[in-house]
Amino acid sequence: AGLAVGLTTVPQALAYAELAGLPLQYGLYSSFMGCFVYCFLGTAKDVTLGPTAIMSLLVSSYAFHEPVYAVLLTFLSGCIQLAMGLLHLGFLLDFISCPVIKGFTSAASITISFNQIKNILGLQGIPRQFFLQVYETLRRIGETRAGDAVLGLTCLAALAGLRAMKSRLPQAVPEEPLAVKISYLIVWISATARNALVVLFAGLVAYSFQVMGSQPFRLTGSIPQGLPAFRPPRFSLALPNGTVPFQSMVQDMGVGLAVVPLMGVLETIAIAKAFASQNGYRIDPDQELLALGVANVLGSFVSSYPITGSFGRTAVNAQSGVCTPAGGLVTGALVLLSLAYLTSLFYYIPRAALAAVIISAVVPMFDAGIFRTLWRVKRLDLVPLCVTFLLCFWEVQYGIVAGVLVSGILLLYSIARPPIKVSEGAVLLVQPGSSLHFPAVEHLRDSVCSRALAASPPHSVILDCCHISSIDYTVVVGLAELLQELRRHGLSLTFCGLKDPVLQILLSADLEGFQHFPSWEEAERCRGAELGGSGAEPFTSTAEST
Repeated sequence: AGLAVGLTTVPQALAYAELAGLPLQYGLYSSFMGCFVYCFLGTAKDVTLGPTAIMSLLVSSYAFHEPVYAVLLTFLSGCIQLAMGLLHLGFLLDFISCPVIKGFTSAASITISFNQIKNILGLQGIPRQFFLQVYETLRRIGETRAGDAVLGLTCLAALAGLRAMKSRLPQAVPEEPLAVKISYLIVWISATARNALVVLFAGLVAYSFQVMGSQPFRLTGSIPQGLPAFRPPRFSLALPNGTVPFQSMVQDMGVGLAVVPLMGVLETIAIAKAFASQNGYRIDPDQELLALGVANVLGSFVSSYPITGSFGRTAVNAQSGVCTPAGGLVTGALVLLSLAYLTSLFYYIPRAALAAVIISAVVPMFDAGIFRTLWRVKRLDLVPLCVTFLLCFWEVQYGIVAGVLVSGILLLYSIARPPIKVSEGAVLLVQPGSSLHFPAVEHLRDSVCSRALAASPPHSVILDCCHISSIDYTVVVGLAELLQELRRHGLSLTFCGLKDPVLQILLSADLEGFQHFPSWEEAERCRGAELGGSGAEPFTSTAEST
């Protein structure tokens, strides 16, 4: 399992460093520390930590293609993640809704893929901003290098074919002949290590042209050989015209210091939960936060840029039959061996081949079906999805922040306007559909008063609290005012179905005229006795206020 993941990791690391706008060796520097740390601190046997497409896109936005910024961002992100784990703040991720995540990943899939079109076509000098990127690419499409385009499209076709082959590969049966088992193993390894095979094939083609004295491809170029030095990250940046101090670097990274660690945690926890659920074991989210934080902090000492859980490599790990996180030791060792002995061979890897690896990895992230699903399930959830999706094409941070804000507004609106069912009879039966919190008090008072006082004659009120599990002080004050207002009109307000915590709060408040019955039927009977023993009329009409 470790070997299979390693064969996927090395070519992806080179490609993701290109996406992050950093020298390619930084992709490899970022690919081994997470494997080692997670082996000892992780709680999911399948998860592998390392550079990912999403994280590389964020690094390109906040590190400004400068390795010193990227490494410092790794250190600060790791400290934030470590603090979140120690303070048990993983619950904060629950406020990032699924539509926001889907909108971000789908937009990132398109952004990352189009970002690599320039390498497929062999174009240079294309701006980073998405809309300018689209304009410049289309304007200069006539400058396409035929060699890069043919190789890039060939690599894309090969990767798509190998992915399809793996998805259609039947399960191996133990009773099959040895030759069939060997054939199955060869096909499985070829499909699993497709990135390595395609990059190797492209490198051999490029080397062949180099030997013949011509080179139709743009190559990766020289990559420094050897392991990175173990040293703390730099907290300032020396430039020809001066030094950028730590405070200025932090200001430059700005909101990235929140977005990068949160997205890193979100990816890792989501992947760990998905594979733990699929394979029948549980994870500890706070322990996962600690593992990710330690991996990033230690990674910054070996010039890593921010890492997180990788869905693609985790899937390879699980499909390889990994039994413990110790598979990461083999993966990390393979990356170190590549840094120590193979970097000279990476010179001949065409950039078009690395671009094909990235596009193949991110295209499945685009979820077209989510729009149709939300239209069927809850159309209001399309609002944060579309806001996030569209704004991420402008700037990633704006899309995520706007999506979270819109989701928060929708959540607050549902708290401020809970469903309230009103049934009319001799008395007015009012049934809130959820707990009451301070934004909902005025809505409840208006719903009760508008119906109770408008009736002819005015009706007393039974408040059925069977769905209310918590209230706050503002609600208590609002209920006291409602009691007084109804009493001024000669009406009563009776509570029924109160749960113990809510009942204790109302008893502690010592509300004047407070009456409580276990159920609304009993409250109705008592009310009927007060009216002369004839019993209350049945409820004749129902309305629901939301």
